[in-house]
Amino acid sequence: MAAVSPRTPARLPIARQPIWNTDGTLYGNEFLYRSRDGLPAQVDRWRSDRQDIATASVLDVLFGDGPPRDRHPAFVNVTRSFVVNDRPLPAHAGRLVLEIVESVAADDAVLAGLARLSARGYKIAIDDFAAEPDQIAMLPFADYVKIDVRDVDRVGPHIVDLARRDGAVLVAERVCNDALVQECRALGFELLQGDVLGPALTLTA
Repeated sequence: MAAVSPRTPARLPIARQPIWNTDGTLYGNEFLYRSRDGLPAQVDRWRSDRQDIATASVLDVLFGDGPPRDRHPAFVNVTRSFVVNDRPLPAHAGRLVLEIVESVAADDAVLAGLARLSARGYKIAIDDFAAEPDQIAMLPFADYVKIDVRDVDRVGPHIVDLARRDGAVLVAERVCNDALVQECRALGFELLQGDVLGPALTLTA
C-alpha cells in the first residue's frame, strides 16, 4: 500500500488595499491578514505572539513561492519579532515594505534592527504615526510614514511636518471621502489610501 503524503496546510486568505499616487496612478498595495472566512480579524487587539503568526501568514502567502511578479511595493504590518530578527523575513527583491505597528517600542534592539533591515534593502514604514516618542525615535529609518487622517484633526496639522522631518514619503490612511482627498493633497501627502479610493478586498485563490 502506497504511503499517503501529508497534506500541505492551506494558506489563509489575505486582503489587498491599493495605495495611490495623488495623480490617481497605482503606487502599491497593503496586504492584510484575514480569517479563514476571509473576514477582518482585528489583529491589532491580539497578543503580540498571535500578531507574529498573522504577519508570518501574510508573508507566506505573498512570498512563500518566491518574490511575486507584481513589481508594485507590498506593504505588510510587522511586529517587533521581525525587526529584531527573532523571526525570518522573506527574500523580497526590493518589493517588501515593513510597516512597523504602533505597539513596537523603540528600544536599542529595535533601532539596531531597523538600521540592519534598511541596510539589507528593506523599506521601512511607520504605521499609524501619531507623534508618539517611540515613533519619533524611528523617523530617521523611515522611508514612509503613514498617518490616519483622523489624527491630523486630533493632534494638529503640525504632525504632517514632523512626519516628513527626515525625508520620508507621507501616506494618508483612512481617506474616506473626496473632500479628504483634496485636503490631503493640500497638506502635501504624496500617497493616499482609503475606502473612497479602493477598499480592502479579500483575494480569492
